[in-house]
Amino acid sequence: MLKQKTLKGSFSLCGKGLHTGLNLTVTFNPAPDNHGYKIQRIDVEGQPIIDAVAENVSETTRGTVLSKNGVKVSTVEHGLAALYAAGIDNCLIQVNGPEFPILDGSAKAYVENIERVGIAEQNAVKDYYIIKSKIEYKDENTGSSIIVLPDENFSVNVLVSYNSRILSNQFATLDNMADFPTEIASSRTFVFVREIEPLLAAGLIKGGDLDNAIVIYEQQMPQAQFDRLADVMKVEHRDATKMGYLNNKPLVWPNEPARHKLLDLIGDLALIGKPLKGRIIATRPGHTVNNKFARLLRKEIKQHEIQAPIYNCNETPIMDVNRIRELLPHRYPFQLVDKVIAIGANYIVGVKNITANEPFFTGHFPQEPVMPGVLQIEAMAQVGGLLVLNSVDEPERYSTYFLKIDNVKFRQKVVPGDTLIFRVELLAPIRRGVSTMKGYAFVGEKIVCEAEFMAQIVKNK
Repeated sequence: MLKQKTLKGSFSLCGKGLHTGLNLTVTFNPAPDNHGYKIQRIDVEGQPIIDAVAENVSETTRGTVLSKNGVKVSTVEHGLAALYAAGIDNCLIQVNGPEFPILDGSAKAYVENIERVGIAEQNAVKDYYIIKSKIEYKDENTGSSIIVLPDENFSVNVLVSYNSRILSNQFATLDNMADFPTEIASSRTFVFVREIEPLLAAGLIKGGDLDNAIVIYEQQMPQAQFDRLADVMKVEHRDATKMGYLNNKPLVWPNEPARHKLLDLIGDLALIGKPLKGRIIATRPGHTVNNKFARLLRKEIKQHEIQAPIYNCNETPIMDVNRIRELLPHRYPFQLVDKVIAIGANYIVGVKNITANEPFFTGHFPQEPVMPGVLQIEAMAQVGGLLVLNSVDEPERYSTYFLKIDNVKFRQKVVPGDTLIFRVELLAPIRRGVSTMKGYAFVGEKIVCEAEFMAQIVKNK
């Protein structure tokens, strides 16, 4: 199983804020297991920390703004996108002002510094959220939509559409996060000239210039108005009859705006709090729809906090019934594991098919056959025993016995025709023959029972 990751060391970046124009410094630091992304305002009394999650997004006008108890930090999406694409799960970000510096308008500097300081593997297991069915959010007013579909990895397709002669329809695709540094990171934020005056009137983009954003001129305005706007932005006067891109640096790619929308989307999806396995298809995305979709996924994750293992009945099992009998002493009618479909250093996934011919259904209950809860826990323990016994030499010379069972919960009855899927993992390394485990039993996508238990491995006489 893949482990969580953090930075090997800290790094700082300095520059002006896009919206405030302030000189700012942001520092990315290593963080412990299961920390997630957190942002600390070190310039505010008490140095408050804001969890970087979708529910804490308070504004989405020209950037993602996180806030908590009246303390805000904005323009976080580029830095978070770089962390997410690098597979970093835990990071404490400290900033000395109300926003991250805009730098060159891309995530390039973040990526370069992550590569420079390096990435460290941690002890905790990386907790993916696996998309198992289509999830969609659509804004009927704007036509924006985001769909996520099942996929083995995380990938993104973005389509943008504007009523513009210069920038109309574009698309960008990222199939492999390993390509983010070379294919996406250098794409810069962009703005239309017609948007600049309203944004300035709203108190935004005070630090914007031709070096930190792509500026698109596609609706002609009078020369005097064009010159006045150039003076406000402190750039040289240009011919108001010539349409196009006004940047000091040419486009990195012809579809750089679409690539930047993809970058923003990854940064906003980092606020889900878990890495995803699924394919994202976004049409006309923006920070508002991105955040609404992230919140939708957060609700979905809370409803399925513990996900059922993926079970493909066509795949050859890791252990069939014959191998199970070599490891476990149990026999009919008390062998309650049919096969093992996955096993790792500290976890195992087993399967029990429930048929109407199970002997316990004769008396439990004749008119309403229900699998006894104690037998569900027994089956779970047998799966855990296979994990332990598979790691010792001459497993046939050992048996496992319960020492303690805690926190047992039964959530749904199990009946003939159900397929029980057990996931059992070690809570701590095995010491002196004693193991502690946590197990879940699923039917389909639903948890039917769970328990923590302690078992002892005993050598048979």
